[in-house]
Amino acid sequence: MKIIICGAGEVGSHATEVLDQRGHSITVIDTNNHKLRSIEEIADLRTLHGNCSHVDILEQAGVSKADMVVAATEMDEVNLLTASVAKRLGAGKTIARVHDYAYLGERGVDYRIHLGIDELICPEFTTVSAISQTLRNPAAMAVESFARGQIELEQFPVTDDAPAIGRPLSDVPLPVGSRLVAIERNGEVIIPDGATVAQPGDVVFLVSNSGIFEQARKLFREKQPGRRKVVIMGGEQITVWLCNALHDRTHSIRVFERDHARAEELAAELDWVTVINADPTDENTFLEERLAEADDFVALLDDDEDNIIAAVFAKMRGVRKVVSIAQRSNYLDLLFDIGVDRAFSPRIEAARQIENVLDSSPIRRITSVARGVLDIYRIEVGDQSHVLGQRLRSIKLTPNWSVIAVQRDQTTMVPNADDTIEPGDIVMIIGRKDQEKQLRELFDVS
Repeated sequence: MKIIICGAGEVGSHATEVLDQRGHSITVIDTNNHKLRSIEEIADLRTLHGNCSHVDILEQAGVSKADMVVAATEMDEVNLLTASVAKRLGAGKTIARVHDYAYLGERGVDYRIHLGIDELICPEFTTVSAISQTLRNPAAMAVESFARGQIELEQFPVTDDAPAIGRPLSDVPLPVGSRLVAIERNGEVIIPDGATVAQPGDVVFLVSNSGIFEQARKLFREKQPGRRKVVIMGGEQITVWLCNALHDRTHSIRVFERDHARAEELAAELDWVTVINADPTDENTFLEERLAEADDFVALLDDDEDNIIAAVFAKMRGVRKVVSIAQRSNYLDLLFDIGVDRAFSPRIEAARQIENVLDSSPIRRITSVARGVLDIYRIEVGDQSHVLGQRLRSIKLTPNWSVIAVQRDQTTMVPNADDTIEPGDIVMIIGRKDQEKQLRELFDVS
């Protein structure tokens, strides 16, 4: 494929290196000749000096024949303008990298649609999503990303006093807009139907429209689980995003920020979070705050070396799980070698997201759950699919799959058995691994 990358900074250069290894033909545009010479040393490509938002520069790069244009300069507005203009000039897919999360949906304005851009990516926010998957379960994060907060999915054990125990699911009064999509029992996975009976100790996967999730959950778990103790070091914007991503009933969050003024700002913005103006790597602070009892320690400082020191400090003092970010991806191996449980690089996450956009397949595996036994798929339903117009109850999904959600236009819903599949729907399905071929046949996608 012919790809134009605008910007030879961290994200642009790493994306260039990854995509070059995939055999794509790449042209890189930048206003800095030194950066262009540096990127020529890591990949076999064409470089072009100039302002990527200018029509003449884009035309010199061959924008009308480009399969994809990635705008990844350091300026959000330049990226938005470049991607929009490139689309108008005939580029296949366009991606704009943005630093400011507000561009991903400020006050109901969809900049992506308004500017005619295929995809907006924010590497730091993508990194937050990846960290959230580490601190939560990946199924929940996959659904949240797909549904943008309209539905929730959680997995949890069924308690002994749950009202649903001993009753067929067809007799359990689940509210409309909620479904039990999978059960893990004694190491085996069940895709339930109406005759399935929940048992104490089952781990259930419950999906529901957000407003009624608690009502549905209480049928399987009367009491809330204990809150997970999370400590975050650093008060940058990425910390705010992570706190928002974890703002639910299962996390107790403490943020440590060394700057007093910034700590006050965070406390005002994140009123459900405990913000402490202190350094958690100070021995006295660590002991006084009993940080060794934390379930998770996340180092989110701007400086990679500070993150490494903080992560090692927390791990050596007994914190169960330690997570860190590294702006320089070559530090990731070092973090793993010194015992950090998970480490993430924003530019690697950005490159991964760009690769996902390149994947134009109508069916895509999003993640695995239940120790890899179940996969979650995203399926774009075409106008020739066998399932069009059929009620879900008549589509032969069980015992292999269960529909989690259906996205239609801008709305995502948890369907019931009488809902139908329409052309253009995007369907999220959970099912047994190694069944993709049969799933493609059922939905008639290639």
